[in-house]
Amino acid sequence: DADRRRISHGDVPNAKGTTELSKALEDKNLDAISVASPNHWHSHSVILAAQAGKHCYVEKPASHDIYEGRVALAATKKYGVIVQHGTQQRSSQGRADMIKAIHSGKYGKLAVSHGFCCKPRNGIGHKPVESPPDWLDWKQWCGPAVIDQYHGNFVHYNWHWFWATGNGDLNNQGTHELDVAYWALEPGLTAPIRAMAIGGRFVWDDQGETPNTMFAIAEYPNGQKVFFNVRNVNYDGYPREVKNDFYFEDGGKILGNTYISPSGERQPVQGERAEITPGGTFGSFVAACRANDPSMINGDMEVAHYSCLLGHVMNNSYRIGKKVPFNAKAGRFGDDALAYEEFMKVHEIMRDGVGVPEDRAEYIVGPWLTFDPATEQFIGEQADQANQLLRDPRTPEFDIPTPENV
Repeated sequence: DADRRRISHGDVPNAKGTTELSKALEDKNLDAISVASPNHWHSHSVILAAQAGKHCYVEKPASHDIYEGRVALAATKKYGVIVQHGTQQRSSQGRADMIKAIHSGKYGKLAVSHGFCCKPRNGIGHKPVESPPDWLDWKQWCGPAVIDQYHGNFVHYNWHWFWATGNGDLNNQGTHELDVAYWALEPGLTAPIRAMAIGGRFVWDDQGETPNTMFAIAEYPNGQKVFFNVRNVNYDGYPREVKNDFYFEDGGKILGNTYISPSGERQPVQGERAEITPGGTFGSFVAACRANDPSMINGDMEVAHYSCLLGHVMNNSYRIGKKVPFNAKAGRFGDDALAYEEFMKVHEIMRDGVGVPEDRAEYIVGPWLTFDPATEQFIGEQADQANQLLRDPRTPEFDIPTPENV
């Protein structure tokens, strides 16, 4: 832990402590590590662990950018280690049964998989630039991230809201719901072929960079789509929504645990029992490590890479977007009536709940970005700009190899 206070006050008697992961990995008695660092360390930790022959439980998101996720996946495969992604719903029997029912086709063909990460948060204010505290190993905390100066909003939680260290709530809490949304799609799909996002950081006059409000869409080669909502601005009557909904081509839908047919009939979602390793996220990880069997993992590095990639593609559209005044076509959703309807729900909440006047509502509108799943590169319009976000700037000491040379 880069926080020396946590090392010196550990709860386990005689436990060894270090601020440097590389030193811990030198311990021949160490079989596995658990990573709950800031996002910019996640894939880097997986890569180092794999190279050292150690299994790894990595918190969500498994990657901070698309490129390092690919390298981490390559390392996992090359060295044959077990990696468990911290997306707990993969270890939920009820959720796994629901996904199996969707895949069975009993409710028709899935058209839209919709995730929501709408939990109330507050602004973080402004913290002055200053020297890092004595208890913090600032070099190790930064690791691969290129950060010019320390301020108090980096440590210990608000790093989520800066692009150098976090990914906003879309790939924070939202990673759980993004993963479920991706999981529900046709098995075998990897990356979307296009995506866009619209949103902003409303109301809060603070130091944060990432959006506190977002509506995003991604489309896959088979025509299936993922919608995603982020809403963080708190207010009286805030409607908390941390969930997944599913819409089918014939008009049926699954809301919560209920299937609603095109005619409006309701019934509980039911299907055959799915096969998962019991014990929850950590229990299944420990069992897989003891058996040295990667197939026992409920959420491995491969599915982690693709569910995180989904969020990165959406975020990248937002990051190269332009601020425009609200108008009825701001979302540029074409003839997708459901997409327009869902965006307008977000807008109406911002207007009527948060209190952002419509004539002052300026959104960052990201472009539709075209993505090649085979090369994991953007192509087409604005590809050059988007491809600059595939790989974060990294400090030389903490650089990573290519997927081929990992």
